Amino acid sequence: MLQLIHLKKAYGSRVILEIPQLSIPDGAYWVKGNNGSGKTTLMKIIAGINPFEGSVILNATDLIKNPMAYRQQVSFAEAEPVFPGFVTGWDLIRFVQKTRHAQEESIKALVDYFGIQSFLGYTVGTYSSGMTKKLSLLLALIGDTKLILLDEPLITLEDSFLPILFSLIKERQASGSSFLLSSHQPFREDQFVPNGKVIVENQTAQFIAS
Repeated sequence: MLQLIHLKKAYGSRVILEIPQLSIPDGAYWVKGNNGSGKTTLMKIIAGINPFEGSVILNATDLIKNPMAYRQQVSFAEAEPVFPGFVTGWDLIRFVQKTRHAQEESIKALVDYFGIQSFLGYTVGTYSSGMTKKLSLLLALIGDTKLILLDEPLITLEDSFLPILFSLIKERQASGSSFLLSSHQPFREDQFVPNGKVIVENQTAQFIAS
């Protein structure tokens, strides 16, 4: 269960988000909103990246009161990921593997699933946008995090890869992980049917179960 209580994000006098109360049960949900509605801001707040007023609580762990314990439960893939150009894909994978105490077998399985072995030894600065996106998604799926946030996961990916991604999401959901997937475009019903929606509009957000 994810809870947002009296959450507010503003830049000076400009309010970006103001959410009195929002509870999101375990599951996989579509974070839906127009461009500029605050979807990414909301995702970064939940990920523990953006500062905010109020409370964000995941499985009874408060982000402000217990930031380390909270962040250990959450992973996040940005819409347009940027990594240091001088490190390799393997460098990033090993770093995240170590911080999340992930088993080597699970790393090998993810790399095989994504089919990106051929370029992981190269520096990230040489990657195309699609290669960088796949690496970002893979990093978000490393370990046993309870909430996985994918911001605009469909952009820059070829259509042939989408069934692989949604198959991994279903597997992780079956093993106990929850997902928030933000997108301004709908998902194909033959690939992914969310358990509900988080609608972001008018500087606030509401939860709608399917």
